[in-house]
Amino acid sequence: MRALPFVILITALSWPVAASAQLNVLISGGFSGAYEKLLPEFERTSGIKVTTGSGASQGAGPQTIAAQLAGNVPADVVILSREGLSELIAANRITAGTDVDLARVPLGVAVRAGTPKPDVSTVEAFKKLLLGAKIVAIPGSTSGIWLKSDLFPRLGIADKINVEVSSRGTGATSMVATGKADLAVMPVSEIMHAPGVELAGSIAPEIQFVQTFSAGVVAGSGDIESSKRLIEFLASTRASEVIRNSGMEPLAASR
Repeated sequence: MRALPFVILITALSWPVAASAQLNVLISGGFSGAYEKLLPEFERTSGIKVTTGSGASQGAGPQTIAAQLAGNVPADVVILSREGLSELIAANRITAGTDVDLARVPLGVAVRAGTPKPDVSTVEAFKKLLLGAKIVAIPGSTSGIWLKSDLFPRLGIADKINVEVSSRGTGATSMVATGKADLAVMPVSEIMHAPGVELAGSIAPEIQFVQTFSAGVVAGSGDIESSKRLIEFLASTRASEVIRNSGMEPLAASR
């Protein structure tokens, strides 16, 4: 009988220890500011460890989330523009029924930190600003695609402004921060957490493009339940304040 506790201890030590859940996330820039602030709380409260990579919602080249998934980059959850997620759903890259809209954000204008903030509140003021800029930076993803294919032609300035397209939003803000571009037009949330730039303001409602950022579980994920837990946390009212402070409108309240 005296040996019994020792036997129990040895048996317990020989049992395999359950591994903590591990997730891989691919995220685009628009939701990154809020995500980076929310992730530590999720990991702490759930016990789930998350490794995060980044990619563009849409566009061409190897940096897009679609291209990374096609190249078998490990991913359980993707967070990107609704347009980009819809393309992934159409390509059967997302587990059916797991897509959730997290937040929406308008387009704004970024200028170099410490410089005067121009008026961008009206269509005419925005148009005048673009025409007077030597270089206008835009991301090559969802918002930049819309600006080049829709808004700039609609304003009649597509062939009158010098536009530099960066594959990522971080590239566009970097151009402004270093003085290589006079301004950038992109989602407000990407401007607010970028170094070296400041938000001049959102563009006028008549020409506004409000992006929705969404999440989904990647088809073939090895841990669908943990992936769903992460998405539910990001879509919860608990995350709303952080999302709002990042320049986005949380969509938790509208569910």
